[in-house]
Amino acid sequence: MDLVIRRAVPADLEAVGAVTHEAFVGDGHSPADGPYAAKLLDARPRFEQAELLVAVDPGDGRLLGCVTFATGGTEFADIAGPHEGEIRMLAVGGAARGRGAGEALVRATIARSRELGLTGMAFSTRPSMTSAHRLYERLGFRRAPERDWEVRPGVELMVYTMTF
Repeated sequence: MDLVIRRAVPADLEAVGAVTHEAFVGDGHSPADGPYAAKLLDARPRFEQAELLVAVDPGDGRLLGCVTFATGGTEFADIAGPHEGEIRMLAVGGAARGRGAGEALVRATIARSRELGLTGMAFSTRPSMTSAHRLYERLGFRRAPERDWEVRPGVELMVYTMTF
């Protein structure tokens, strides 16, 4: 694998926002004019209130992807219980897809959950994110339809979980 996973630094935040916006808005999972689009672009809250991990090209330092990791009960956890980790805003830039960045980022969140002594993970995903669903299932996550929810009327979210 020709990439490095590390914690984000302030210099990464603009690129993190751009990659996240590209993956969610550019791929049609979120509307460009919706309130979530501005949150996708502004990586500073994720950096300050959660753990923001990035995948970078070791050769040129270019940011390939990112993921926000939160523990249950914290600002960025939507669905995780108090002993679970949660993935938020997993994003890989279009030009970097196929290099394993998404998988490496998800594996890093699993490792971080275990390092913190958590008992598992739970996170939400949009039904349209089928490529991500295949990745999650390949890594051992399972659908938890009993935990599915709507962030607002008409915006359904599916939940995936893993128990350690």
